[in-house]
Amino acid sequence: MLAKKLDERHTLVKTTRYPRVSISTCKGHSVLLGIGGNIGDVVRRFNHLFVLLKRSKFVEVIESSPILINPPFGYVKQKDFYNALLLIKTPLTPKKLLRYLLHIEKKFGRKRSFQDAPRTLDIDIIFYENVTMQTESLTLPHHGWMERLSVLVPLSYMKGNVA
Repeated sequence: MLAKKLDERHTLVKTTRYPRVSISTCKGHSVLLGIGGNIGDVVRRFNHLFVLLKRSKFVEVIESSPILINPPFGYVKQKDFYNALLLIKTPLTPKKLLRYLLHIEKKFGRKRSFQDAPRTLDIDIIFYENVTMQTESLTLPHHGWMERLSVLVPLSYMKGNVA
């Protein structure tokens, strides 16, 4: 694992799986996922997530960003967050993909106690191709992504066509 300090509050981490680029063989929808966490061994959890998604019949991982360690926002009395992006392809609709990702979060021990609470794993759909939608459970593109360094910094290191 390599770490590069970007500034006083942000560090970029590279592992064997973050960043990574693969050749796509899937004809599904291009989706950018944001992943984050700050409880336990987050880098190990991200690696397990990567392997789980690589084995999934519902998604194909195309590219991953480096991991950004950055301070929390909202509720700030908690540990720093680890954040990364995954570019995937999927045959699932946005709502079915969301349901699948919520299942994965639960599998990794995610508990929803309050907004911006510490978490083992958070998976957000940042973009789903060029789809724009707003429902009670899903907003596309993800609300506020343009103001979040946890998205912008990892995105700046990605090579694929993600937006």
